[in-house]
Amino acid sequence: MNQKRPTLTITGPKMGLGLAALGRPGYINLNHRADMPAELSEAAMRAHCQKMLDHAWARGIRYFDAARSYGLAEDFLGDWLAQQPMAAGQCIIGSKWGYTYTANWQIKAAQHEVKEHSLAVLQRQWAQSRAHLDAHLALYQIHSATAESGVLENDAVIDELARLRDAGVAIGLTTSGPDQALIIDQALTIERDGVGVFSAVQATFNILETSAADALQRAHQAGMRVLIKEGVANGRLTVRNNLSSDHELIGRLAEMGEDHEVGLDGIALGYIFHQPWVDIVLSGACTPEQFDQNMAALEVQFSEQELAELETFAQSPEAYWQTRAKLIWN
Repeated sequence: MNQKRPTLTITGPKMGLGLAALGRPGYINLNHRADMPAELSEAAMRAHCQKMLDHAWARGIRYFDAARSYGLAEDFLGDWLAQQPMAAGQCIIGSKWGYTYTANWQIKAAQHEVKEHSLAVLQRQWAQSRAHLDAHLALYQIHSATAESGVLENDAVIDELARLRDAGVAIGLTTSGPDQALIIDQALTIERDGVGVFSAVQATFNILETSAADALQRAHQAGMRVLIKEGVANGRLTVRNNLSSDHELIGRLAEMGEDHEVGLDGIALGYIFHQPWVDIVLSGACTPEQFDQNMAALEVQFSEQELAELETFAQSPEAYWQTRAKLIWN
């Protein structure tokens, strides 16, 4: 597909830092609490998040990813950018609209976030995102576009996104659920005034969930930047996973990790870096040590036999997303 679309340029290593687990005290990563500061006050979380931003910046990272629903992530990130003028001039900042954070800084909440892909929410959250991130905001993404939300058929929303595109902001979408590939292919066809609306797609892709691979390759070939989230499957591809159904997988990843002198996450993320259509892999690390372990994946080189073996662990998208839906906020 040779459709014209704006180009989003991201420099630095092919890794970015995602703030989903750093902007609020509760998240679904396995044993998330172990990664958080002893005190979960706003001030303590702000300091912890900004320590991670400092560390990632020092390691050469230039893409940082937030969302309106990530608690105070935009606030933390904007404050850090204001204190780091050199970083602010070189970083690419992405954020997302479509979910509203509703947990009120509680770990056990009736609802942690509410999804609504209406024009009113887009306009409200765009103003909020710009208030925190100012002109540093380079990529604005639909948060979890799905067939159920109908956002890609909402002409008023698409028209507004095209207006932002024409004002110089790259527009993207993120995908979740078993129908990621269908949504990505649909997004590729959407244009206004002969120009593609979307410049980037952020999708879940990992050893267990590979169903969007072909669609992501098509997106890459069409000129969209491909960003990957949940590369370690919220901790399922780490030593924290004690699910009996994943025992064989975890054992084999550990063996490969020893062979390549990296952790399980290094194998999991290394598999993603091997895909030629990947532009950025988001690290969801919550500590500098985790981030450094993630970065080691950039150096992993697999044999064809190892890659073929890793591909045998892929699950059906329905099974993967059913398991993910059962992860507990902690």
